[in-house]
Amino acid sequence: MFLRRLFLRLGPADREVLWLYLLTRAGIWITAYCTRWLFADDGQSHHAASFFSPWQRWDWWHYLHIAQDGYFPGRSGPWISGWDNREAFFPGFPFVLRAVHTVIPSWPAAGALISLVAGGVAVLALARIARLHLPQDNAGRRAVLFFLLSPCAVFLAAGYTEALFLALALPAWLAAQRLNWPLAAALTCLATTVRVSGLFLAAALAVHFLVTARTPGHWRRLPWLTLPALPPFLYSWYLHTHTGDWMAWKHAEERGWYRDFHAPWEAWQNTWHAAFGHSQSTGYALMSQAELLTMLVGIGLCGLLLRQRRWPEAVYIGLSLWALGTSYWYTSIPRATLLWWPLWTGLAAWSLRNARVQTAYLVIVAPLMTVFAVTFLSGRWAG
Repeated sequence: MFLRRLFLRLGPADREVLWLYLLTRAGIWITAYCTRWLFADDGQSHHAASFFSPWQRWDWWHYLHIAQDGYFPGRSGPWISGWDNREAFFPGFPFVLRAVHTVIPSWPAAGALISLVAGGVAVLALARIARLHLPQDNAGRRAVLFFLLSPCAVFLAAGYTEALFLALALPAWLAAQRLNWPLAAALTCLATTVRVSGLFLAAALAVHFLVTARTPGHWRRLPWLTLPALPPFLYSWYLHTHTGDWMAWKHAEERGWYRDFHAPWEAWQNTWHAAFGHSQSTGYALMSQAELLTMLVGIGLCGLLLRQRRWPEAVYIGLSLWALGTSYWYTSIPRATLLWWPLWTGLAAWSLRNARVQTAYLVIVAPLMTVFAVTFLSGRWAG
């Protein structure tokens, strides 16, 4: 009853967005159901895997182990052989997971519920951001449609950080557009507990603050922008007390995921070799091809934002590309597109000027969502 009253209090545009969101959630869970029957780990099995098994993949286990045991259980850590480098993952999502688990006994169900609720908040915020910049009534729904049918949208339903991060970051950006700096800073502060990408958002907020500063009252709110730096500092301090290393989270990324610094052209060359040099299995090669293509999309998006003099969004995308494009090779750039809200609002604007854009997207791009979803849910994901 409470949820129904809350739903009815929303405007018609918001209700339409939530209805679209719920329909796509039904679609992704039907895909998960079919995947666990069609792609059993044992090809000869007569029984499907458990209901949540398709979602318990890769990063999920790191979040689960942190939520259950903390970062350094039994005085273990990076000084022991076979360490899982869990300190690479910021504590926001595991903390929320542990809190929800006190009510939901099943860990994977708790993770799915977090992403479900957070994703709903995120799509509402994305739609409102789109409506701020585009006059058409259906602009918000169009941006959300492209977002929910994007190739990596499966991660919005998984027990991963994308949905929770966006549920904080997008309302933060919306608050910044309305010059509500205390709220924008507080939400960005929470976002930085979930992903280091929150610092890129903080940089975008700082640029937006500078380009909108007009009055002395505006400048008095400047100290609020230091708030998002607090969670990364406290997390680094916590890791230092246990490891003696202020950058332990970054060094864990380097050990576990080859995210040590390389020049951008070296990262491109290494990824190109993985994609087309026949040095990797076909699954890894295809994902490397997707990484390269997505990097080009990101560079094009950043260039367009600079051309339009949308400096804050350009800073956000540029910092994301720099962080992702200076490792040994590209990793997780397609997933990162979920966090690029200017991409989805930009596609909405383009499609409203040219109706063929939406048709092309739905016919060509959207089917990749099913391909990527089945790849992830069947345990074949490699990016």
